[in-house]
Amino acid sequence: MSYHLIDFKTLGDDRGSLIAIEEGYNAPFDIKRVYYIFDTKKGIERGFHAHINLKQIAIAVKGSCTFVLDNGKQKEEIELNSPNQGLYIDGLIWREMKNFSLDCVLVVIASEHYDESDYIRDYNQFLEEVNL
Repeated sequence: MSYHLIDFKTLGDDRGSLIAIEEGYNAPFDIKRVYYIFDTKKGIERGFHAHINLKQIAIAVKGSCTFVLDNGKQKEEIELNSPNQGLYIDGLIWREMKNFSLDCVLVVIASEHYDESDYIRDYNQFLEEVNL
């Protein structure tokens, strides 16, 4: 179980910038799902869950937000505020998202299709899982 930031190579010229995300190259898993979160209202917090098997890369392609990551022993806050940096989350990590800027667009790239049975939505159950 781990998480870390991934810096994506920015390509571009005087017309603008481009970042390509490719499985087997700069995405460390096969990509099965992409979704994005936007128009998050001021003061709203999201997440409050962990995944059993899902791997994700979260990218603030516009604006910013803060992830609170918890492995059951310690918590760390990571601010995403750059379209050329992604947060890779693998394994049993409790995640919460907060401090969304009004213009935030958060893209999430996932290793699996949506599967409710992969979610742990109760923090005490999460703590039991990570402390087995």
